[in-house]
Amino acid sequence: MASQDWVDKDFYKILGVSKDASGADIKKAYRKLARKYHPDTNAGNTAAEKTFKDISEAYSVLSSPEDREQYDAIKAMGGGARFSAGGAGGAGSSGAGFDDLFGGLFNGQRAGAGARSRSSQGFDSSGLPPEFADLFGGGGGFGGYQSAPSKGADRTASTSISFGGAIRGTTIGLREPSGEVIDVRIPAGIKDGQKVRVRGKGQPGSAGAGDLMVTVNVKPHGFFTRDGDNIRIHVPVTFPEAALGADIGVPTLTGEQVKVRVPEGTPSGRTLRVKGRGVSTSKSTGDLLVTIDVTVPQKLSKEAQEAVREFAAATADGDPRESLAAKARL
Repeated sequence: MASQDWVDKDFYKILGVSKDASGADIKKAYRKLARKYHPDTNAGNTAAEKTFKDISEAYSVLSSPEDREQYDAIKAMGGGARFSAGGAGGAGSSGAGFDDLFGGLFNGQRAGAGARSRSSQGFDSSGLPPEFADLFGGGGGFGGYQSAPSKGADRTASTSISFGGAIRGTTIGLREPSGEVIDVRIPAGIKDGQKVRVRGKGQPGSAGAGDLMVTVNVKPHGFFTRDGDNIRIHVPVTFPEAALGADIGVPTLTGEQVKVRVPEGTPSGRTLRVKGRGVSTSKSTGDLLVTIDVTVPQKLSKEAQEAVREFAAATADGDPRESLAAKARL
């Protein structure tokens, strides 16, 4: 750094600290600014890159007691006035250059040369002093600075699969614009809207490619409805089956039927549970929830009509609406 730079630049202002700031205050201020303006977090931002260089320059001087003492002395004597780097001065000048004025001030060294050698020390390949290596982990590169190798960004995609494919698991192929087909394995039991990660199929990066995140949309089924890991179905039964009780066969996800006991006097809308016949995942297996729908025949033969009348007469003492009036009071 040239001596003229030390007069022109206010390193305290650049770091946002007072002239009597402690070493700890200077370090704290630099850490905050370095995290904000480091090229790794401002890719392509030339203004941020310049600011980072300025704060690094300021820290290199103010963090060194010797450099800071020299800087304070030069600022006090130079007063911020501009001087030529050497040669004859203009009107009112003594003819001495800036380096000539301060050349013998510190141990016989030229301030510019001495400052340059000291301020360039102690910075690692990331452009940060070693004590700040934890900010970005070191290694890598940007705009003349070295930074840690980074993984490429993730990409996203979506796909639709059948209800059966979601229950059993399946593999689908996603075609890239280049023609490459990426196989995506869909695990058994995946839910609508869940995501599947395909590792290494994202954007390339210096530390490896990112991942492809695939959102899976599951098409509805005409009979089975998913409720968490449970499966709901509606099964019709006749009035005699509901009234007298019956063993009925109901379909399951595997295609086989299971026997379900309909208790005597089961009303329409009651749900019966069949354990372990729901969705199977790597973590759990749900149940099959069977809702009973009591059907009413649309056409009756004369014999059936007569049987219903006999049933009605036999059960005339029971009124299912007897309590409605009491419930309806305001």
